[in-house]
Amino acid sequence: MENTTRNHDKASRPFDMDVKAIRAKARQDIESGAVTDTYRADRKTVLKLLNEALATEIVCVLRYKRHFFMARGLNAEPVAAEFAEHATQEQDHADRLAERIVQLGGEPNLSPKGLLERSHSEYIEGATLEEMIKENLIAERIAIDSYRQMIDYIGEQDSTTRRLLEEILAVEEEHADDMSDFLAKH
Repeated sequence: MENTTRNHDKASRPFDMDVKAIRAKARQDIESGAVTDTYRADRKTVLKLLNEALATEIVCVLRYKRHFFMARGLNAEPVAAEFAEHATQEQDHADRLAERIVQLGGEPNLSPKGLLERSHSEYIEGATLEEMIKENLIAERIAIDSYRQMIDYIGEQDSTTRRLLEEILAVEEEHADDMSDFLAKH
């Protein structure tokens, strides 16, 4: 009820924007780029989370690439093709995360040193096609829960980052569904 009342209060009052004040503020701290004084999130924490997500995506790219090249056996071809497609999509996620980190005034941590420690997912090779599928499904489930927690933490404080994470989450859910389908067929 309280939230409904608050939304009603916002909707019933006239919208007033002080363009002069916005223009004046925009001229201050221009070295901060896209981050203005209206940014409400804890930028240091958001950058840490984004760098962890970046590491997770890089580990996923590497795992999917290995699995693509190592997939063998009956029915391996469609699974390998899916691994390759997922690797490409995970690389796109990594690129988008790195871009957002820079927009927020941070530096994407692409160093191989400590990559697995920063990553939420693990790099497990898997000896058989079924093991590879399972490891990718497990990694996707880890990513799904990680992204959900990051989205919950960020909430309304940084809508751009939240939207990016929500878009990535949707793809990770598709990936998990793909891996689950392969396991059911295997």
